[in-house]
Amino acid sequence: MELMILDSSDIKLLLKMDNAIKLVEEAFKEKALKRIQMPAKVYLFFDKYNGDLRTMPAYFQHLDIAGVKIVNSHPSNPIKYGLPTVMAIIILIDPRTGKPLCLMDGTWITGIRTGAAAAIATKYLARRNSKTIGIIGAGSMAPFHIEALYHIIKIESIKIFDINKSRAEKLARETELKYNISVKAVNECKEAVKDVDILVTLTPSREPIVKNEWIREGIHINAMGADAPGKEELDPLILKRAKIVVDDMEQAIHSGEVNVPISRGILSPGEIYGELGEIIAGIKTGRESDNEITIFDSTGLAIQDIITAWYVYEEAERKGYGRKITL
Repeated sequence: MELMILDSSDIKLLLKMDNAIKLVEEAFKEKALKRIQMPAKVYLFFDKYNGDLRTMPAYFQHLDIAGVKIVNSHPSNPIKYGLPTVMAIIILIDPRTGKPLCLMDGTWITGIRTGAAAAIATKYLARRNSKTIGIIGAGSMAPFHIEALYHIIKIESIKIFDINKSRAEKLARETELKYNISVKAVNECKEAVKDVDILVTLTPSREPIVKNEWIREGIHINAMGADAPGKEELDPLILKRAKIVVDDMEQAIHSGEVNVPISRGILSPGEIYGELGEIIAGIKTGRESDNEITIFDSTGLAIQDIITAWYVYEEAERKGYGRKITL
């Protein structure tokens, strides 16, 4: 049995952010049209190592593509082991036969599809004149979000906060140089939130780090960090004021930004407005006024990975990238 192998260097050459945004938007729409199969993530929790492992399968019935991603989250990795917080592999399967077609690095795809999802949510939920961004968390995911937002809005300035000030400063320097925009590392979380049009939270926090009194009307928040049970970044009172849009209802209730407030009875599932795909498909309306507070609660979906990985696989076949092995 022949299997294609694609490493991260292949993927970086074959997949660009503009393509990723189009692909992920299509994936969300396919979900809203009920043309996908996507079981809930399966978790293994490595509590003594402050980490977990997840398996994420998906099948697009209309597009006839399938696969599974295996991905970890170990926030202590960079400091303790010199490894990324998130590492992943993706296996693509031929739905006709079940034959494995391709094994590829999934770490880069995880980053680029996550940033793409935030950009798509921003497109439908942020005010049209949005131009200032606050970012909380300057880890490996932050550059993907900045790049994705750069494709969607005309950015005027960015403020970055991280508990590791030097990491925030490094990202600020690199971003300013790459995009020729004003970027500043700030000393406090509150500073990153103040007067911004779009806020992006990218931390593994298990207690709220963004306070209700910091949030002004009209802001859009991409809440990206809470992707497992017990995680939360936002004061639940912010959620009570906002239009909440999730990537997947069941998954968000279990492991998204809303999971803790719902489990404690502060928020009810009925207070969630809907899924992003429903807005993309025209089933529901996005932002309805400039005064609305909107929140995109992202847990990360297998459909984002598989549609993106399949594009990479087809491009690799067409352009002669990767290598083949026999199992």
